[in-house]
Amino acid sequence: MRLFSIIVPVYNRPDEVADLLESLARQTDSGFEIVLVEDGSTVPCREQADAYAPRLSLQYFFKSNEGRSIARNYGMERARGDFFVFVDSDCILPEDYVASLRLALDRAEAAGEPVECFGGPDDAHESFTPTQKAINFAMTSFLTTGGIRGGKVSMEKFVPRTFNMGFSREVYDRVGGFREMFSEDIDMSTRIRLAGFSPRLLRDVRVFHKRRGDLRKFWRQVHVFGMSRITLQLLYPGSMKAVHWAPALFVIGSSALLIAGIWWHWLWIPLALYLLLLLAGGTMQTGSLATGFRALAASMVQLWGYGTGFIRAYVWKILLRHGRNEAQEIEMRRGK
Repeated sequence: MRLFSIIVPVYNRPDEVADLLESLARQTDSGFEIVLVEDGSTVPCREQADAYAPRLSLQYFFKSNEGRSIARNYGMERARGDFFVFVDSDCILPEDYVASLRLALDRAEAAGEPVECFGGPDDAHESFTPTQKAINFAMTSFLTTGGIRGGKVSMEKFVPRTFNMGFSREVYDRVGGFREMFSEDIDMSTRIRLAGFSPRLLRDVRVFHKRRGDLRKFWRQVHVFGMSRITLQLLYPGSMKAVHWAPALFVIGSSALLIAGIWWHWLWIPLALYLLLLLAGGTMQTGSLATGFRALAASMVQLWGYGTGFIRAYVWKILLRHGRNEAQEIEMRRGK
């Protein structure tokens, strides 16, 4: 029977790790091990790991702080499974997560189309805070660019993300591990595709992803995502698609409408309608008008944060040509 190695890098998140381990202890399929890699935390989760060790096949490692990618590679080097699965420490897994993954892989293999790399969608758990639910809406809704990440809309080739991603040991042996960089999961997925494998979306293999707890941290995160998209373009020329420009164009277009609307007020109507659409979508998805307003705010943070990061990096790294050295340095890093 295929053994899954669930590899989790963690840094200063003992409470979230406890929730993740509890969800893993409730799995209906026990054919997995957990490799928990503490990346130099000042608030370690050793106590939580020890508490769940009797109920789980769990390896706990503490190492110096080098970044989440290095921590994942550290875990793969010590994993015993033949299929590596990556989830973030702020995730909760449904009870049938492992069973659903095994069923999907077995069915694909029986059909003669084995899955060597997969990604799955994320969702908000009912226990999440209103802000967490709002951020989940912003990152997964079709009304923002987040809709493509869960595979609901095909505007680019599916790219697994490390909050819910996995690949076989064969992929690891051929491609190597993650590189320490922002958007390392997109880089890894691209390298996997270039090596001849086809990452597959498994819609039924989902996780509950807590994400950031407040909008300020969320802004910083998506701003970096926007900047890293330019780095990926430098690493893989031609990889940038129209959808990657959408937040930047939204920032430029909405700014122009807001300014021009001072003289021609009717220009504010398209923006007002879009905001109402976001409010309605957020309210319907979360079941709360108050959370719908938070979802509206989170969506603006997602679009403006990513868009301004994209514009900033595009000007600095491409127009002013300061990104070439960064791309060369990343290319020189070994992924394993």
